[in-house]
Amino acid sequence: MIDYDDSGRPAVQVGDPGPVRLLLSEPTRPFEDEPTLDFLIRACGPWGSVETSVETWNGDGLDTFLASLAEDFRGWEGARAWHSLCYDLTLSAEHRGSHVQLTWGIRDRAPSEEWHFETTTTHAAGEDMRNLAADIHTFTASIAK
Repeated sequence: MIDYDDSGRPAVQVGDPGPVRLLLSEPTRPFEDEPTLDFLIRACGPWGSVETSVETWNGDGLDTFLASLAEDFRGWEGARAWHSLCYDLTLSAEHRGSHVQLTWGIRDRAPSEEWHFETTTTHAAGEDMRNLAADIHTFTASIAK
């Protein structure tokens, strides 16, 4: 679900609020003359929270990856995978009947890479996945190139 932070920038909450809340926020372009697009990803739960900055080139096609999952709502065999430029965010998708299970991997940035966190969100195949892809597209397109 797309939302906006205090500065008016978009933020995306992924999945239904549950024991772990996953939020993408603060899209920025650190270098005006390059396609670098950074954003924060935060996972919060009763145990605390983890957060890292994700570096991408214009979003690295995350919205396109999610849209392809929506188009294949009837299912596929095995896992499909996506990763950001520096692997600080990884995503694995498996079709489970009428739902898509997304496993989000969040890693500390190099060179330390001291921690790795994973959480899973479940989405109805088809429309729910299309909405998530559209929200991610709006999020990554919100910062002019």
